[in-house]
Amino acid sequence: MAICNVTPDSFSDGGQHESVAMALQFAEQARRDGATIFDVGGESTRPGATPVAAGRELARVIPVVEEVCSRFPDLIVTIDTVKADVARAALRAGAHAVNDVSGGRLDAAMFDVVTEHGAGMVVMHSRGGVPDMASLAHAEYDDDVVAQVCGELLTQVTRARLSGLTDDAIVLDPGIGFAKTSAHSLALLRGLARVVSLGFPVLVGASRKRLVGELTGVVDPAQRVVGSAVVHAIAAQRGAAIIRTHDVRATREALAVAVALEKR
Repeated sequence: MAICNVTPDSFSDGGQHESVAMALQFAEQARRDGATIFDVGGESTRPGATPVAAGRELARVIPVVEEVCSRFPDLIVTIDTVKADVARAALRAGAHAVNDVSGGRLDAAMFDVVTEHGAGMVVMHSRGGVPDMASLAHAEYDDDVVAQVCGELLTQVTRARLSGLTDDAIVLDPGIGFAKTSAHSLALLRGLARVVSLGFPVLVGASRKRLVGELTGVVDPAQRVVGSAVVHAIAAQRGAAIIRTHDVRATREALAVAVALEKR
């Protein structure tokens, strides 16, 4: 899954895909590099980010979704949003699924919108709102962070089912770096098999995040390509079905090696 942030202020790639032309160029390159999913987002969730009004978010993402769906019909296009109105418009514009970093917590209508459109949904674990969900403000867990994250994900799965969403339309994301210290994120990666055992495909997105910076000592997020690729390769070996990344080519190369090593 290639990350396309159509924003001026995302923590790593802000401003790089702001226009439709820039986003299309990135989509073409990502596809060549091996992406099969293209995730379009119009609101940053970096620590301290200012929430974006729905109208502005729509103006950012809908033209990109329309053009990418039209020009690259083989790409699965997902809309990265916590707003049901934005999700609805994106699905009408051709998107196939919603990637909600709040896991459906922040907009009670989200599950209904996804169900009505027969779409898929990534249910990610997080806590708090847009300005602080990627901070440490809510990073308090007991001795078993994996169990707590799994429990909170299953709570959202129950809500999704009550709205009519079927299990085959759900992907789970443990939310690496969201309301989690690096120690919490490492525990989740070590225990990823327990998340996989919940019975849903699992998405892992550690691309360029604080975890990678702390492990490698690389301060500039854009330079955390190698560390991110290693984390993602290990996640794939431990059962992740989808990897969300800024750096498609490097990640695909790492995954190719990881998959080959797993073959008997």
